[in-house]
Amino acid sequence: MKYFEERGHLLTEQANPNSQDLDQLTSLELVELFNQEDQQTLKAISSAKTQLAQAIDYTTSALEQGGRLFYIGAGTSGRLGVLDAAECPPTFCTPPELVQGIIAGGAGALVRSSEGLEDRLEDGVEAIAHHQITNLDVVIGISAGGTTPFVHGAIQGARQRGATTILIACVPREQVSIETDLDIRLLVGPEILAGSTRLKAGTVTKMALNIISTGVMVQLGKVYGNRMVDVAVTNKKLHDRAVRILQDLTIMSRKEASYLLERSGRRVKLALLMHWTGLDQEKGESLLTAYRGNLRAAVRSCTQGSENSN
Repeated sequence: MKYFEERGHLLTEQANPNSQDLDQLTSLELVELFNQEDQQTLKAISSAKTQLAQAIDYTTSALEQGGRLFYIGAGTSGRLGVLDAAECPPTFCTPPELVQGIIAGGAGALVRSSEGLEDRLEDGVEAIAHHQITNLDVVIGISAGGTTPFVHGAIQGARQRGATTILIACVPREQVSIETDLDIRLLVGPEILAGSTRLKAGTVTKMALNIISTGVMVQLGKVYGNRMVDVAVTNKKLHDRAVRILQDLTIMSRKEASYLLERSGRRVKLALLMHWTGLDQEKGESLLTAYRGNLRAAVRSCTQGSENSN
């Protein structure tokens, strides 16, 4: 496809006038230049805040109805999607299938460059079919330059199946347009090293994915205040964090918090509900299920129930 072969006009491929003497800079000057240019990532996020909020709302609604979230990309973009998806289960105790990352070339492309595979539009379509994506799902295509055929194919395939589609790109819409339900443009300008989109484009993409996935999990009740009360207690560090969360949100000693954590099956959210309401593990689990895992709503229902009985 000729359109995808001619990319010189793209913002992500242009030379940055601020770094034209890059090979003559001292190490300190290079670091200072990076720091200066990275300020563009914050501006780009601010400019796209409305679209990022819409992405959170679309995805939350889909997941509440039984859908899934898929990130799909190639190269750096694909790796960032896989990374964000992989971090959801330990942080929010989500099942692995709820948020998934798809990268052109599969798992091998995570550790070894396989950028040639991004040129196969049909592979993107096939990836969507392979994961049996439906109208309940959300597919976020990630492409710094916006032209990756693999991503275009995936979005086309997802739209045909009725899924909600979102594009994240770092070029203006007038340079590359694609039909999606939501179009997020993170304009950070030309890279310090021309065309190396693992730099500012990669950084701003990671920021955007952090915002989207965390925002969705907050909306789904995976967070209480600013604490990750659905943390998966799978190692010593996370066990310590779970105990500290219990201590911070209650007046329990470390010994008492550790005991309660074990009684709840190492589930921080359930432990807090048991402590605040006096419910046993079984009744606490039932109440959380009734309120779709929303701890605040579950606690409030008990409080209101007590007030009504009085």
